[in-house]
Amino acid sequence: MNCIIIEDEPLAMLRMQEYISKVPFLTLLQSFDSGLAAISFLQKEKVDLVFLDIRMDELSGIQLLESLKERPAIILTTAFDEYALKAFELQVADYLLKPFTFERFLQAVIRVQETLNTGSTAPYLFIKTAYRLQKVLFEDILYIEGKRDYRKIHCNSDKIMTLETFGELEGRLPDTQFCRVHKSYIVALDKIISVEKGGIKIGEEIIPLSDTYKAHFYRMIRYPGAGGA
Repeated sequence: MNCIIIEDEPLAMLRMQEYISKVPFLTLLQSFDSGLAAISFLQKEKVDLVFLDIRMDELSGIQLLESLKERPAIILTTAFDEYALKAFELQVADYLLKPFTFERFLQAVIRVQETLNTGSTAPYLFIKTAYRLQKVLFEDILYIEGKRDYRKIHCNSDKIMTLETFGELEGRLPDTQFCRVHKSYIVALDKIISVEKGGIKIGEEIIPLSDTYKAHFYRMIRYPGAGGA
């Protein structure tokens, strides 16, 4: 795996470089002492994994992470534990609290390697609600409905309200399993019972299918005669 280090503490950077040198499947491309210096590199080069410090001058690790449209795997490295919830929200691969041992470092990078080798991601996401981060399994989601400023996630046995936008949710849901079908709806493809004149039937609900999303939806369900449906 090609990796980079973004770390503004010289001793911490040296320790990270030493750890990386001990792992045969890691190739260190470059080390940066600021997030700003790393952004252009990330935009141009293929990077599989970033070891990212959080508290840095000018641009924090969290700010850098939020600015990336396409993210490699991220392992956050920090001496502060108060960013753990934010890290889970951003779905980083791991969160290493300094000082961490080589064994803990190796555990983190092996987890990333296994994910990249299988091409799989965790089968869940954490949804930010008013009071907590709620773990939601992809297989439990039926559909997501827009309700003014909120999105309501309809699950098999629960309904979860969040202020996350449809764009944010689409970016975190597997695009092979979920499809936007209306400005106010995303559906789980495997939960569809039928596609009718009035829309998409999931359980006892009929979800509207708008013209804007119709062609893409039919491609997703591999229906060749979309024009006649």
